[in-house]
Amino acid sequence: MLRKRGSAILCGAFLFVAWNAVVVLYLWGRPLSGREEREMDGGRGGADLAGDVIHMAEAFEAELEMQRKILLQIQGHRSLWEQPNENGASRGGPPQVVIPILVIACNRVTVKRCLDKLIEYRPSAELYPIIVSQDCGHAETAQVIGSYGSQVTHLKQPDLSDIAVRPEHKKFQGYYKISRHYRWALNQVFNSLSHSSVVIVEDDLEVAPDFFEYFRSLHPILKSDPSLWCVSAWNDNGRDGYVDPGKADLLYRTDFFPGLGWMMLKELWIELEPKWPGAFWDDWMRQPDQRRDRACIRPEISRTLTFGRKGVSLGQFYDKYLRYIKLNSEFVPFTKLDLAYLKEEKYKEIFEKQVYNAPLVKYEEVQRGQLKGAGPFCLHYSSKDGFKVLAKNLGVMEDLKSGVPRTGYRGVVSFLSRGRRIFLAPPPGWSKYDPTWS
Repeated sequence: MLRKRGSAILCGAFLFVAWNAVVVLYLWGRPLSGREEREMDGGRGGADLAGDVIHMAEAFEAELEMQRKILLQIQGHRSLWEQPNENGASRGGPPQVVIPILVIACNRVTVKRCLDKLIEYRPSAELYPIIVSQDCGHAETAQVIGSYGSQVTHLKQPDLSDIAVRPEHKKFQGYYKISRHYRWALNQVFNSLSHSSVVIVEDDLEVAPDFFEYFRSLHPILKSDPSLWCVSAWNDNGRDGYVDPGKADLLYRTDFFPGLGWMMLKELWIELEPKWPGAFWDDWMRQPDQRRDRACIRPEISRTLTFGRKGVSLGQFYDKYLRYIKLNSEFVPFTKLDLAYLKEEKYKEIFEKQVYNAPLVKYEEVQRGQLKGAGPFCLHYSSKDGFKVLAKNLGVMEDLKSGVPRTGYRGVVSFLSRGRRIFLAPPPGWSKYDPTWS
């Protein structure tokens, strides 16, 4: 509103000044009429003409003074329309970046639950266009998506054919089709629609009220910090009782690619697209050749919740972990917070001090509730099997991908146990992951 008002004032001032200049120049340079010439010849109009000129000069001076005041008023309004708006961008500065939401859909009519929440919480259709890319050719799902009309853009993956795979991989046909669909959909977003970033969600995800705020606030950090390659809304160990409900604003760096509602930049897609895998794209992302020691941002409390037990993974992890993930319900104004602590060097220093300055405890003390004090506490592991046993017994996810534990940062997994913060960590001096720990 203020930006429009400022533009209107500028335009009006320019037209006002220009019009008055034209009038003065016209009056100054116009030829005298016959009557005026006769009066001059008769000597009777010289004094009157001189008076007119003086009057005109005085009027012109008054108009200039008025225009000066208008320009001062414009200058005063400039400070208002250049103030940062609610999303942290200058009202008078460059336009805010558009962050599209790509919904990967197939044959779940329950995509309606996903889309309903996205549309309910979306603060701007212009800044967050929703693009639904549908594979599978499922008519009922297409009808549900189509019912949203212009609120979403509905794309249909054209190649629905089976993919030629090795005989032992026939049971994984669904994973191959998902990977093909991702590649096609991301090419549409970045190449056909020319977006510079995207947030990817699948059709079985429900989003939190501050989902859009979360990604908007972290976009500048993702763009400016080359040690980051994604922002995720997901905490793999984010079950109720394992996260701090009083720290909805707490964010982490993680070396594990979480997925399940995540943002990437076009530059990353240009890097990954030529070598995109035929199947199992998410585990492929977790390999060292793709991750290249880069991290993601993830929250203490998840901003997405999966409600899709049925899928190609046949409910793997769902009944034990995923159905109990806590979805954030408190709106956090992330765009108004100072998130500079997430930059690599600053974060690494603070995090390692917090972990290794914490009292070192034994598993039995944690398991029996014998910890003294508010915490945090540090619990060491020194081998793959040692990590898996501790993680399983403490109730956090025990699997590793290319040696990286879920939610891990520099080998450290952070979670709550009986209301106290626990850092499940390698001994001090950790240097790198061992890919054989998988």
